[in-house]
This record gives sequence, structure tokens and C-alpha cells, in this order.
Amino acid sequence: MPHHQTSYWTRLEDGRVQCDVCPRLCKLRKGQRGFCFVRARHGDAITLETYGRSSGFCIDPIEKKPLAHFLPGTSVLSFGTAGCNLGCRFCQNWSISKSRETDTLADEASPEAIARAAARHGCRSVAFTYNDPVVFLEYAVDVAKASRKKGIKTVAVTAGEVLPAPRAELFQCMDAANVDLKAFTEEFYREVCFGELQPVKDTLVYLKHETSVWLEITNLMIPGKNDSPEETDAMTRWVVRELGPDVPIHFTAFHPDWRMSDVPPTPAATLRRARRIALANGVRYAYTGNVMDPEGSVTRCGCGEVLIARDGYDIASWDLAPGGRCPACGAQCAGVFEDRPGRWGARRQPVSIAESVA
Repeated sequence: MPHHQTSYWTRLEDGRVQCDVCPRLCKLRKGQRGFCFVRARHGDAITLETYGRSSGFCIDPIEKKPLAHFLPGTSVLSFGTAGCNLGCRFCQNWSISKSRETDTLADEASPEAIARAAARHGCRSVAFTYNDPVVFLEYAVDVAKASRKKGIKTVAVTAGEVLPAPRAELFQCMDAANVDLKAFTEEFYREVCFGELQPVKDTLVYLKHETSVWLEITNLMIPGKNDSPEETDAMTRWVVRELGPDVPIHFTAFHPDWRMSDVPPTPAATLRRARRIALANGVRYAYTGNVMDPEGSVTRCGCGEVLIARDGYDIASWDLAPGGRCPACGAQCAGVFEDRPGRWGARRQPVSIAESVA
């Protein structure tokens, strides 16, 4: 299903066609592709080259997205395509997001087939992940619509580099989002990600104040690049001031990869320090990820009561009262909760869409 027609583009007076999905505003002559590689000019329009094709499907724990306050313990059908509108030197999904071989997208699936597969496998949600759904927006939107018809929720895992009109179309179909706030300086975004910070901040504010999408944030901490206490302090103060105290933040460990293989892994102490700074600045739910840190995976009420304890991606204990309230003081824990958690655990199960809908 190649060359899928798209809507967000403009014909320019010099004969080029401008892609209007993300802040790059790629201006293409005939036969050219955008920075993301998957949105290309055909004729006098921009088409999506990866519609209906995926790099693979897998059933994951929702905690892996990571989402700690959205249907804990449940399974999510995850998939991505190819390409990305950023150029992060540390990309840990580079074989997918940096792919220039769309023919390697072996799994073909219509939106309806994906929704049927998710339902058949008992998944509570479908996640657009591995690469950014912004670059395959039309496919993600159609999958989300098909999923909602079957009562299946949808999750966007995104860097948030998207313009207002496509942003509105994408997120009106989403139930939850994890936004990768890669750093809190324009210099980092420009030099390490080949992107911009301000559009990400705009997306975060939009999601929190103009949608009902459940929002969580991930901050991958890279030694010597974006892990200073001063930057963490500035970022978490901004989050509390502009988004409020209830947006969970996941501070996660970097592992050497792609074009930053010379940078050491993030020490667990750096993540714990970031968590302490966030909590001191008023963030109510701060977590550490990709390290062994039991306290950094616990959800606590403001009164100190442990509401959810985790062992990796497993739910170790569950003490939320019905309605997502603290059993000790009755305070509401922010999030999307059911009375009991799911039982999927830490399993990762690859899925063939063709087989699952046969």
C-alpha cells in the first residue's frame, strides 16, 4: 500500500512542495523524500510511503512504553514503521527509525487487521512506537479509529516534534501519550537531535491543557550531555509550572548505541538524583528506568502510602482503592486506573498479524 495520499503540504511558488507535518517543513522537488525518508513527493503532492507496512508487531507490558499510570499491568500491541523526523545521535531504535530500506518492512497490515489482532490477543491498547507516529500520521490515525471501534485504547510514544494542525488530528485519536523530552536546552536539540525544543514544549502544553490524553514524560539522561542537576531542576520546575504536578516523569538510563557508542552508560545515582530534584520541585510521580532501583519504581500517595510497587515491568503489589484512591487518606492518584491491575506481567510476545486474524 505505497504512495498513500496525505493532506499536510503546500505547493510553493518555486515549484517545490512543502511538507507541513513537522517543524522541518521539508521542501521537495519531484522525486525527493523528506528528512524522515518516508514522506515523499509524487507528482505535485506529498505521499506516505509506509502506510500499511510495519517493522514488526509485539505484545508488551504497558509499563514498557513507559506508562506507569495508564491501565497498569495490561498488555499493549506495539508496532512502528520506518523513518524519523529527528536525527538523534543516541537513537536506541536506530535500525528502525533510521532505516532507509522501506522494503524491509515485512509485515503488511490494514488498520482493521491490527485492531482485530489486538482484540483477539486481549490487548487493552495499541501503541505507536519504535519510531515516531508523527511520520506515519495517516496510518496511525486510521489504526486508532479502527481500534476505538473495538473498544481498544491507543497510545502514542512520540518526541512531540509536530505542527499544530497534524498534532490535533493525531492526538484526538489517542488515549495516552508518552512524550520524550530529550533535554531542556535548544543547544542539545540542535546539536544532538537535529531538532528543536520549543515545538516539544508546545506539544506538552497542548496535550495537558487542550486534550483529555493521559500524559507522561520520559527524559533519557546521557552522561555529560543533558544530566546536570541544573538542567533537571529547570526542566522539572517548568513541568510543574506549565503542566502541573501530576504529570509523571521517567528518568531513564542511556546505554551506548548508534553514533554515541563512546559515551558511558548512565549511573543509577544520576537517575536517583534527578528523581530527588523532581520530587523536591513538586513533581508528584517521578520514576527511574533501565536500572535496578525498587524505590524509583514505586507509586506513592502524597501521604507516603505505597499505592503500586513494581518489580521491573511486573506489578509487585497493588493497594489502590476503587476509583484510583489512596486507601489511607482517600486522595486521588492521577491516572487511568481500573479497580484491579492487569496480569500480563513482563512478557514480550512477537505477533504475526496475518496469523492472528486468519
